Amino acid sequence: MVVVKGNSEKPMRGGYLLIAVFLFLALFTPAERVQSAPDEWEPVAEGIDYQEFHLPDPNNVFVTRMQRSNQNVILESSIAQGRLSGGSETVSGMSTRYDGAINYWNQTWGNRNQVVVAINGFYFGAPEEPPGVPWSGQVHSGWYAKRFWEGESGSGFAWKMDREAIIGECISHPSDKQVVNYIRTGSVIATQEFQGINVPRQDNQFILYTPQYDANTQTSGAQAVEVLVELSRPSLIALTSDMTRGNIIKIRDNQGSTSIPFDHVVLSMHGVAKTEFLAKGIVEGDEVGIAQRIKNCNSALTYDWSYTYASVGGAFYFLKNGVIQDFSGDPQANVRDPRTAIAFNNDYIFFIVVDGRDVWYSLGMTIPQMASFAKNVLGATWGIAQDGGGSSTMVVNGEVKNNSYCNITICEGKMFLPIIVNPGEGRQSQEDEAAGPGVPIPPVSSTPPPPQLSGDGLPLTSDYYVYSRDASGTMLQRLVANGMLMVVVEPKEQSNTFSANTGVLTQTEAQVRLGPGTNYAVVDTVPAATLGFIVDHSNGLNGVKAMGSFWWKVLLEVGDLDVIGWVPEETLMPLPR
Repeated sequence: MVVVKGNSEKPMRGGYLLIAVFLFLALFTPAERVQSAPDEWEPVAEGIDYQEFHLPDPNNVFVTRMQRSNQNVILESSIAQGRLSGGSETVSGMSTRYDGAINYWNQTWGNRNQVVVAINGFYFGAPEEPPGVPWSGQVHSGWYAKRFWEGESGSGFAWKMDREAIIGECISHPSDKQVVNYIRTGSVIATQEFQGINVPRQDNQFILYTPQYDANTQTSGAQAVEVLVELSRPSLIALTSDMTRGNIIKIRDNQGSTSIPFDHVVLSMHGVAKTEFLAKGIVEGDEVGIAQRIKNCNSALTYDWSYTYASVGGAFYFLKNGVIQDFSGDPQANVRDPRTAIAFNNDYIFFIVVDGRDVWYSLGMTIPQMASFAKNVLGATWGIAQDGGGSSTMVVNGEVKNNSYCNITICEGKMFLPIIVNPGEGRQSQEDEAAGPGVPIPPVSSTPPPPQLSGDGLPLTSDYYVYSRDASGTMLQRLVANGMLMVVVEPKEQSNTFSANTGVLTQTEAQVRLGPGTNYAVVDTVPAATLGFIVDHSNGLNGVKAMGSFWWKVLLEVGDLDVIGWVPEETLMPLPR
């Protein structure tokens, strides 16, 4: 069943008069006049509430709020397909991807996410980035996974490990504060600056790759060296005084495309950077310490980016300490569109999605209207917008709550189902194939009509939009690059079925992954009856529960090849003694 929410049984008579009335209300009805009472919040999980607001202008607004004082609920960011190299996925797909995944909350690997709310994140792709790459920066579960843009383009909303929420403005990355310290017998013997995080490495550069980039570094080995480092924690934004430490597992000279396991980084150096590294005499077994700093351009801003846990980029910083900001000179801010925003006060974090492009039910908001709603209805004192338009989506406990269909197609009193296909194709996206069957897509005509365009001005094809299954049916959603989540933290659980160096045999065909959970990439698939043993894990996560299974780090012998990675317990059996 295809679900179209909020625009069924549209009146067709008197359409022009009604549109005129709606336009009048849109211009002269303040956003704070709502038809929902303030006590209509519906609990959807511990510490998280949900409410729909139906405004007379007209607008449908979907809001969740998270209690900042509740220690069992947190914020997390999401990454499409789990890769910043250029993934795209629906918001409901990312909600599923990270539900049950392990996190680093309370500075402990092994606690799990119960994803309650998911929204879309920031802009992505052209003209600023390659397809599927989010604009500006991102922090995921403590990992500084993509640097924020420097200068006046700003940064974005951030959630820190001490539960502080901030909205960043102009920032920079002082080059002498983005360093790897090489340590031997407890003393720093050398340092080296790195020029970027999770971006394609250019000539003579030193780039740091984290597990959020891709399954491997996607680099050439020519004139390069790559150093695999196992870390004790994510590569946080933290100064040298509390740098993230790890041990060098492998130095791969003249080799590229190094795999990136979940608790590792790869130091990738080319040309001059490689020569500098080799001259330091670093060897396998040496320790490294990674230090990073974000500096505010304005010295009057006192907040500190250190120990940020989750963050994505943002635009239109519309509410600062209770003051609505002036965007009268920005045409994009003064168009009524679907919008997504994050706002907060001392008590709550709010996720806000307003539908648009539906003349009968929800026209969308301008940025000033969003600011007024956040301040005067929700009581927020700070707020920033995310990507909007067809991207604007809210998922609560697996269900898309808003009308993503009209946000994409534009609803003007008539209904149609666009054909979401690429020329010559009749399939779902890879993500939807994994999620289960969706709506059958009609065959492509030999003489296809001109492509329909979405409200975003993009072709209605599966390059941009898919029918994706959620908890209530199959919804039309835009493929986006990242997002933000409200999460209940579930405690760490571990199995004691096996122990380090225990001999094992695969009971079935087994997918070996880069980390404990199906959200990590597959290293290899091995057949049943493959011999191996449990590998000691330095961070103590053998047997950890994730995505409904207990996971073990193993070495499996496939011919002359040793395959090392994580497999679920149900695929293993102990070797007979």
